[in-house]
Amino acid sequence: MKAGFINIGFGNILSVSRIIAILNPGSRALKRLRDEAKERGKLIDASGGKKVRSIIITDSDHIILSAIQVDTLLNRLNNLNKDSL
Repeated sequence: MKAGFINIGFGNILSVSRIIAILNPGSRALKRLRDEAKERGKLIDASGGKKVRSIIITDSDHIILSAIQVDTLLNRLNNLNKDSL
């Protein structure tokens, strides 16, 4: 994957090289993951107060909440990779 940055909403950007996974936030297990990250000080809410539509897990063990849908973030990543060809 190309090194670069991705817009995760509301003017927030994230280094692509740090992303491990982008997940849908619907399950109970992910709710526990969010709660545990909050307790450890590893939760970053980049949703701008909107409904959380994706959860991004980074290699630094941070959990980032975004109001952008998983599919939209995936398209942004794919477009970033196309630009590097």
